[in-house]
Amino acid sequence: MVKELPTPLKRTDPNEQIKTNTSKVYLFTKRLIDILLSILGLTFLLPLMILVAFLIKFEDPKGKVIFKQIRVGKCGKPFYMYKFRSMVADAEELKVLLLEKNESTGPIFKMKNDPRVTKIGKIIRKTSFDELPQLLNVLKGEMSLVGPRPPLPQEVEQYTTYQMQRLMVQPGLTCYWQVNGRSNIRFEEWVELDIEYIRNRNLWVDLKLILKTIFVLWGSKGAY
Repeated sequence: MVKELPTPLKRTDPNEQIKTNTSKVYLFTKRLIDILLSILGLTFLLPLMILVAFLIKFEDPKGKVIFKQIRVGKCGKPFYMYKFRSMVADAEELKVLLLEKNESTGPIFKMKNDPRVTKIGKIIRKTSFDELPQLLNVLKGEMSLVGPRPPLPQEVEQYTTYQMQRLMVQPGLTCYWQVNGRSNIRFEEWVELDIEYIRNRNLWVDLKLILKTIFVLWGSKGAY
């Protein structure tokens, strides 16, 4: 069931030029938090990440443990985003055969019962453990802990001028989308959630989203 967004999040002006918090104090503190928490996360979650890597390799020895994919970052700069592989090794080639079964709106592709997802892949997607390697992206400065999810280049090619404003800030591991239904939210509403964050971001908002994300990770119904 698609979750309706609060009225304030609905776009009223498609030509609106979004302004965001560019305070040096905020950006410095945000980056410091990113570095400290990503180091802590990589340190304490290392045993879990080793276990996930083993299970991925055990189920599908032919494929790589880490899946890296070109994503679009701040101001359109491309970078390699890391994930634990949750699909079969030839998933990208098989995608073209499934495009007509897309269950999402806009330029993104989503299937609730995607046949390319492996058994361990279903588990790590449900718990978002597949996203843990992105702590390396955060540590490298390509991503932040909080920010709009980084899109694929082919998705950006279909963006409107208004939607392009998602690229104003550093992409992140989590944002309003992750804690408000994830894949159950239509793309247009997803964009509005990201614009809402970009418009109102500050340290308090970032910290609340980080804490809320921790509580919704386990068994999120919108994760697939």
